[in-house]
Amino acid sequence: MKKQITWKKIKSETQSVWGGETKSFPDGATQTPTVNSVAYAYKDLDEWEKVSKGDKPGHIYGRNTNPTVSVLEEKIRILEDAEAATSFSSGMAAISNILFANLKPGDTVVAGKDTYGGTSKIFLEFLPRFDIKVELCDTTDHKLIEQKINENCQLLYLETPTNPTLKIQNIKWLSDIAKKARALVVVDNTLATPINQSPLSLGADIVIHSATKFLCGHSDALGGLVCGDKDNIHRIFHFREINGASLAPNAAYLILRGMKTLALRVEKHNSNALKLANWLLNHPKIDQVYYPGLETNSGYKIAQSQMKGFGGVLSFTLNGEENVIPSFISKLRFAHAAAHLGSVETIVGPPKTTSHVENTSEERELLGIPENMLRCSVGIENIDDIIEDFRKTLESL
Repeated sequence: MKKQITWKKIKSETQSVWGGETKSFPDGATQTPTVNSVAYAYKDLDEWEKVSKGDKPGHIYGRNTNPTVSVLEEKIRILEDAEAATSFSSGMAAISNILFANLKPGDTVVAGKDTYGGTSKIFLEFLPRFDIKVELCDTTDHKLIEQKINENCQLLYLETPTNPTLKIQNIKWLSDIAKKARALVVVDNTLATPINQSPLSLGADIVIHSATKFLCGHSDALGGLVCGDKDNIHRIFHFREINGASLAPNAAYLILRGMKTLALRVEKHNSNALKLANWLLNHPKIDQVYYPGLETNSGYKIAQSQMKGFGGVLSFTLNGEENVIPSFISKLRFAHAAAHLGSVETIVGPPKTTSHVENTSEERELLGIPENMLRCSVGIENIDDIIEDFRKTLESL
């Protein structure tokens, strides 16, 4: 009989490959099977009842749990060093379920103002309908955030680095303040991944991933993952199992397959993005570069203290008018113009068609998103080829 693994002692590269997948699969399969069954039959009614009540491991119905999905949940639980994890059909399903599972009329959410566009849409449009107040603060104004937390806050929502301005929030400092105010701390860790950042170790209660992005890594599956302590995850899971935003087993399999190379990919993303950011910083046709790995970035010191790597996403603004953006994008050879990030390929696009496509230009201005900004998710290609592609394209403008 194999000894139980103490995952804390295992490195993230090994966790990415083996997490959740050390048990024996049917017929000696070395890979997690994709189980598409919706229902699970029991000949013993007593056993069925125990499983349905959660007193015994097992599966009852696909909207609640699934064997393939459970393996994925265990892998992210191990990588985030959490007590429990659950899953969703998309990253936005994870975010919205967390908010609605934990908030009630009269509550207040405190968040940075330049969160991902879908998240900000929930803050600006949907939560107010349920008499839930949202205080959107300058993301880097930690004193203002502290003030709002202490005034009346039930949930602190952090996104660090932010998408697409790559701003950094001090997770530990803000979590300590929120704990004193008895507020729940939620951190979107999508851009950092568990390879670069561990929010739970810094005081967060709940960690979110849009698994569609870096975790999957190949632009072929939607999913959301959430980690935290058992009580919080049980509450969120219960809300999800009733509302039905369940992750499909085929998507779970693709995300699992992608996560086996997560540590390797993130290492390359980190390296490539840092090199491209430094190159862009010195180019005369680039006005500003947004990347926490640059020493000139206002969030550099905090990022350095709470991150192992600075991630694969950067943003920049071009000198000149907004109308040069279409020409720049169309001339790149090794970059997709797409509303996505975290894939093995480089992807470039403006926030108005990517991260904040749901928002109006007025809302983007309110959120601090420049209209002449371009977001770049740097892939795992040879960075010399990417830089040369950018150089030729910028020269042609």
